[in-house]
Parts: sequence; C-alpha cells; structure tokens
Amino acid sequence: MRRETGALLIAAVLTASPAAARPPVPFTPPAMARQMVAPQDLRPPSIALDGLFAAIGDAHLFPDFKSVADATPDRAPEALLRLWRAERARPGFVLADFVRRHFTFHPPAGVIYRVSRNETVPDYIDGMWRVLTRGPDKPVPYSSLLPLPYPYVVPGGRFTELYYWDSYFTMIGLAESGHMDLVEDMVRDMASLIDRYGHVPNGTRTYYLSRSQPPFFALMVELLARHEGPQTLRRFLPEMKREYAYWMEGAERLAPGQAHRHVVRLADGTVLNRYWDDLDTPRDESYPEDIATAARSGRPPGEVYRDLRAAAESGWDFSSRWLADGHSLVTIHTTDLLPIDLNALLAHLEQTIARATDGAESAAWTARAQTRLAAIDRLMFDPRLGAWSDYDWTKGATTGVLSAATFMPLFLHLASQEQADRLERTLRARLSAPGGIVATTQHTGQQWDSPNGWAPLEWMAVRGLVRYGKDDLARMIAERWIRRVVGTWRTSGVFLEKYDVVSPDVSPVGGPGGGEYPMQIGFGWTNGTLLGLIKLYPTLADPLLADPPPNDKKSAPRK
Repeated sequence: MRRETGALLIAAVLTASPAAARPPVPFTPPAMARQMVAPQDLRPPSIALDGLFAAIGDAHLFPDFKSVADATPDRAPEALLRLWRAERARPGFVLADFVRRHFTFHPPAGVIYRVSRNETVPDYIDGMWRVLTRGPDKPVPYSSLLPLPYPYVVPGGRFTELYYWDSYFTMIGLAESGHMDLVEDMVRDMASLIDRYGHVPNGTRTYYLSRSQPPFFALMVELLARHEGPQTLRRFLPEMKREYAYWMEGAERLAPGQAHRHVVRLADGTVLNRYWDDLDTPRDESYPEDIATAARSGRPPGEVYRDLRAAAESGWDFSSRWLADGHSLVTIHTTDLLPIDLNALLAHLEQTIARATDGAESAAWTARAQTRLAAIDRLMFDPRLGAWSDYDWTKGATTGVLSAATFMPLFLHLASQEQADRLERTLRARLSAPGGIVATTQHTGQQWDSPNGWAPLEWMAVRGLVRYGKDDLARMIAERWIRRVVGTWRTSGVFLEKYDVVSPDVSPVGGPGGGEYPMQIGFGWTNGTLLGLIKLYPTLADPLLADPPPNDKKSAPRK
C-alpha cells in the first residue's frame, strides 16, 4: 500500500518559529547588500496576499495570471491587505480599479531585434543574446523576483526570469557564441541559489521556491569545466553535494513502501526519486486554471494541486506522461511516478561528484550511481516499447508511455549498446517525424505531447545517438529540426519555444501549440541548441542557412 510521510509545506517553513524549521539564512552578495533595506519576503504572492490574490483570480481580470504573480504591490502585503479589506466593504468598490492603483505590472519586454540584409542565423542569435540578457538584479521591495548577483539570459516571452533547466541548453549556444563569461556568470547564479535556498528553484520567483526542475547543475559545471579545466568540478562541489541532499532528503528514514518528498523506497528497499512540490495549493502563475482543473477532477483538490505542481517541476507541464488515463489533465498523478529522466540525471550527478572527489569518497559515490543505474535498468527499461518508460511505484509497473525522455540515458552515456540498438528501432518506427522527433506519441492538446517537438529533446536525442554510433539517424533528426526551426524563422523572423514537427509544412507561428498559454518567442533553448547543431553539422547546416534572412517587415518579434 502506498504511504506518504513528512509532507513539508513551505508556508509552514516560512512562518514556523523554531530555528530548526526556518529556511537557510538568506545569502546577500556584496553588490546587493548596499541596495537591500530588509530581507526579502520569501512567501509566494498567493500566501503573502492571502485572500486578495484569490479574489483577483476569481474575478478573471487577466488572461495570463502569471502577470499577477509577477506584479509588484506598492506597499507591504500586510498593509495592502488591510487597505483592501477596508475598501471592499464600501459601496461602489471595483476590484479592477484597486488592482490598477496598487500594483505595478511588468509586461514582457518587447523582444525587438531587426535582421539586417546580410545577417546569418548565428549573427541573429548573437544579437538575441543581448536582447535576452538581464541582471545583475537590483532588489525591489515586495517583488516576487529572486535577485541574482550576476548577468543571466532569460528564455523570452512571458518568461522574464531565470529558469533552471532552460539555462543549460541556452548555455550551449552561449559557449558556441564565445560568451563563456556569461556561461560562468550563470553557473555562479545557480550556485548562489543553492547556497541561499538549498536548491535551484524552478525559476527565480518566490512562488517557485517550493520546487526545483530537472537537476542539470552538474552538466552546467561540466560545460564550464570543458573551457576552464577539471578544477571547476571541485570549485562547485559543495553546491553539487547540497543539491543532491535536496533531492535525497529523508531517504535514510524511509521504510519499504514509503515516500517522502522527492524520494520513494520500494518494497524491496530500492530508493529512487520522483518529482514533487512542497505546496498543495494552486500554482501562483496558473491560479484560475488549477482551481478549474481540480474542480473538474472529483478528487481532493490538494492532491490535484500537488500533482500539477510536481509536473511543473519536471519541466514537462503538461504531458500524457503524467496522466493516469493518458489524455485528461484531471487524472494527473505525477507523484505516483518515478521518471526516467530525473533518475538518470541523479545518476549522472552521483557520477560527477565521484569524479570531483578522491579515494573512498569517490568510490562511495560511484557505488551509489551503479546501484541507481541497476534499478533503472531493472524497473524502467520496457522490453515491449524497446525504450525506457516512467515507473508507477504504486502499481509496480512502467506506464507504457513512450516519450522523448527515453533519450536521457543515451545523452548521459548511461545505456548499454544493446539498449541503444533497441531504442534506435523504436525511434525510427514511432517517434520520428518530418520536423524532428515528437515529445510523445499521444495527441492530448497538452504542449509536451504530439505534434510538438522541443529543442532540449531534439538536442539530447541527437547527442545521445552520436554517443552510441547512430550517426545517420542523429544526422537525419538534426537536419529535420534545423529545417523546421530555420524555415519558421524565414517566414516569421522569430525563434519559438516549441514547434509542430508532425506537419509536413512549416508554420510561421510554429503550429497549434497547445497547453496553458500562447506560443512564446525568444527563445533561449531554441537559440542555444540550434547553434550547437550548426557547430556539430557544419556541412549539413551551410546549405540550409544559405538563403537570405527574413525581410525587415518580418524580422521584428512580436509580443
């Protein structure tokens, strides 16, 4: 029987009086210390603003509720709540007017960059790095933004803060563009987040502090180490260990069949990881949508909210990977699943820490990785699929959902050659599409399902296949993806967050999109991995990039 223990609510952590229950002492870099007059309120707006936040959500005043979560109130939350409670009791009170008077909204900055007549794709992307670079941040009173001490690159569109796993794929392109100083700055920003909060949040907003994202920090450090030398691993070893401790917290106290936060101990004693969020309330950035999903589900609302939030931690929000019936969001059950990509990344983190240490300590970390990899092979490689699949620990079986997450073991070089051979056949038969590879084979209307392809998935598939000698297939996927991305750019003048890769035709808007919000432009990880593929396949890319750039009328990305 499934048993859960120790569900830690971040709201309790932030308000509890015992010292042991408090979050880590806020880290204040010297450059910020002179600007800050008081420690930042780390409560998410939905908690700090209590009933006012919910009232704004109930009124449906904004098409994208992230704009509310990102808005800055003009006074301390407690003072604003007192004012709201007093004014709403008066005749003629209009909530929209109150919000307009007391909040400063921060619409996404116009991502405007005009293409010159002779500009190449790499030139355009290099120009976009300047447009998307932010920081160092100046702390703003009552803002939900978590300030960072060094410059960083944002994804684009509605995403105006640093995001965890996005940043790794952005760094690939920054490195190819010769911006290693910015790569180092972003690694140091990530390290500062771990030092302050014990983990890298989903993004640099207070409402993201209750969860992380796929743990790519070790890969970021490795990317930097390729340019600065192996001593870089030791430089960031304390942060890698602390991130590992975040994901494994509570594992040693679990009995068989129990789960606690990110860790699950199976009946046979095997310990693996899942996605999780410390809150079981609607997400601040999708407040009305989450309430509506829970209301339709017929399930306890807190259970639905937790699973929605856990899926957001995965970065795959949302996908048939997490849906019990394979198609309806109301059946989401993310916390029941041990994902292949998360556990492969943690095995890689264990291996990386082993490389950064010596002697008995290194051997101990290597043994941890080997134990995890044996469990992944035993539980997650599905011979029916010829691929890895997520494991439902409550049922003791894989989900049977085929997704591009199956390439993570190849990308991290954790698979056997035989497994790679089987996966090659599965990819050709079921995941390959005219524009690259699909996220999953399912059509659900969610954005991490067919017909969408995503830059990080294409990159990991290509690099993983190359590692195992599947050069022809890797080249085919790369060519199809480059054609799709560059073809869209030529018709629209923008790079997008995701693309319809199933349609034989190139869409100037990228395709139907799906999910909770419109198609976003920018876009950090698309720019980064496209440059990586151009560098990997220069003879392939040259003819695809030979056509002239979009004309000026089509070159200004639109909000």
